[in-house]
Amino acid sequence: MKFGRLERRETPKPMGEINMTPLIDVMLVLLVIFIIAAPLMGSALKLDLPKSDAASPAPGASFIALAVTPEGEYLLGEDKLDAKALREQLAQLSQRQPDAELRLSADQSVPYGKVAQLIGWAQKAGLNRIAFVAEAGETDETGKTGEKSDGSAPDRGAATPPKR
Repeated sequence: MKFGRLERRETPKPMGEINMTPLIDVMLVLLVIFIIAAPLMGSALKLDLPKSDAASPAPGASFIALAVTPEGEYLLGEDKLDAKALREQLAQLSQRQPDAELRLSADQSVPYGKVAQLIGWAQKAGLNRIAFVAEAGETDETGKTGEKSDGSAPDRGAATPPKR
């Protein structure tokens, strides 16, 4: 009877090297993600909006977002515009969307005159529905945020100083 050969084969040796190709692929994908995401993180608009108890957006089908930064720059959506270009854009937008609501976000440090001027430009362009964007919160009679009118501290859970 023949049982075949009884050879002893060597067991495969463990691989002592790391395959770098998948690691490089993952690193390149992460690099691309960070390259795309980095400009988006830096362009977030930071405004110190006034506080109001009734700060909730009204339901509306279409709106135009206009912001005024503390430096006095105008942002229509994500675009920075000068005064002349802003007036032209508002006129064009009012012709395309006559029933659109203008949502005006102005920092607390922006002078009242500049906000009034913007309202005038919007009305002249034909945008008569104007909403002021504010943060939810409570203000007292003096306009200070973070304190109630009776002088007591706000109900925040942890004691944090009001923003100035």
